[in-house]
Amino acid sequence: MTSRAEYCVLACAEAWRGDGEVLASPMGPIPSFGARLAKRTFSPDLLLTDGEAMLVGLDGTVEGWLPYRRHLTMVTGGRRHVMMGASQIDRYGNQNISCIGDWERPSRQLLGVRGAPVNTLNNPVSYWVPRHSPRVFVERVDMVSGVGYDRAAAAGPSASRFHRLPRVVSDLGVFDFTGPGHSMRLVSVHPGVTVEQVRAATGFELATGEEVPYTREPTAEELRLIREVIDPKGLRDREVRG
Repeated sequence: MTSRAEYCVLACAEAWRGDGEVLASPMGPIPSFGARLAKRTFSPDLLLTDGEAMLVGLDGTVEGWLPYRRHLTMVTGGRRHVMMGASQIDRYGNQNISCIGDWERPSRQLLGVRGAPVNTLNNPVSYWVPRHSPRVFVERVDMVSGVGYDRAAAAGPSASRFHRLPRVVSDLGVFDFTGPGHSMRLVSVHPGVTVEQVRAATGFELATGEEVPYTREPTAEELRLIREVIDPKGLRDREVRG
């Protein structure tokens, strides 16, 4: 039986399908397992990183150092596809990892803006959310770190030219931004999840088709790779509960 965590690994892997020779920068265990699965199967040209400054092999072993200046060159050249986390994300893909509450007196300090603006304006950025809830999927983010479609369009061609948010994966389903006005759309729900559950856990109205399919089943080989090669210790189940 396929676990919820394994569907999430597979869904994250699909974010890199068809990317060709790019730097895959996954942040977190599930996205990292997904990137390795993609490279072992349908995206063999991916270059893998630990999400920071190291190049890694198929098993996650460090194989080399990626100097920051070279990393930035790849970012600004669009040869990188990041999968980041999101403390908050809204219907147009504006993401917050900086603070919760008013900027003048925040109730919680988070990571800070970091490289999110440069990432979102220069290369594809997808998001991974291990706990889907209305506190994360919000009507309006408290602070914009990663730039969404509405703000990129308002800023003009210099911001929107290379801006692309291919995918959001959560523990409940898969989303893209092909709804009205580049709003978030529910692409699939993981088996065992209903569309009503996803809507109830989302703080804004989601676009959906007439029928929402289930996230695809992994092949026998994909399951073997996840369980025996990529994550034999079962770390995926610590991030996503069954």
